[in-house]
Amino acid sequence: MPSLKDLKIRIDSVKSTRKITKAMQMVAAAKLRRAQEAAENARPYAERMNAVMSRLADSVKGSDTAPKLLAGTGSDQTHLLVVMTAERGLCGGFNSSIVRLARQRIESLQAAGKTVKILTVGKKGREQLKREYGDLFVGHVDLSEVKRIGYENAREITRDILARFDGGEFDVATIYYNTFESVISQIPTEQQIIPASFEESDADATLYEYEPGEEEILEELLPKGVATQIFAALLENGASEQGARMSAMDNATRNAGEMIDKLTIQYNRTRQAVITNELIEIISGAEAL
Repeated sequence: MPSLKDLKIRIDSVKSTRKITKAMQMVAAAKLRRAQEAAENARPYAERMNAVMSRLADSVKGSDTAPKLLAGTGSDQTHLLVVMTAERGLCGGFNSSIVRLARQRIESLQAAGKTVKILTVGKKGREQLKREYGDLFVGHVDLSEVKRIGYENAREITRDILARFDGGEFDVATIYYNTFESVISQIPTEQQIIPASFEESDADATLYEYEPGEEEILEELLPKGVATQIFAALLENGASEQGARMSAMDNATRNAGEMIDKLTIQYNRTRQAVITNELIEIISGAEAL
């Protein structure tokens, strides 16, 4: 049985931990408001960009002059997986859920005889994947010094990916990230960005005549479309990370409170037992006289 001193030290330690987790919860809540607003503001732009490019892509589908980013290389042998996670931990299963989805895809591609290459964005994903797939890594993007994600960060990642594509390093590129739904719900998402893949749009089906031609416009827009998709993914990831951290720190704070209550009860019972034993010794000594 632990002594009163041991119990007192442990109670003080858990109280200190609770202060830290409570502070981290409040910081995450403050950051979440900004990150959620940024992610939600980016969605309409990304959706509209998707709608415009989807119409343009439909008009040149099957054409021999279609841009390479849309038509692809004609093969799907080599896949580049861009795994986006956080730079820090203490955010529940946020990082693990993204890595788990990417790992499932790696296993299925390798089982099909495909070549897999991995580009990580964020330290935590790199740490988890390098144990099994370190030999598949081709690059890493460190955002630990970035205080607030901007479009320029997405452009730098896009330049790297497009340079690798132009260099013939891969045929298909897919990004992995978490889509923010709520504080307690983040959805692991897999999205193909090369060759360009567009979701069905609910936008109006108005016909437009483009000048210059669709191929020339797509040649200019597709790299921007890739950057937009990556930027939106980074923003969704940022909001998801803060939501997951806020939820995790809230749970940790409540668990610390419950542990303090249990330890306090144990401390009081132990103290009562010590006092009772001392009284018994005093009474027994008095009777012996």
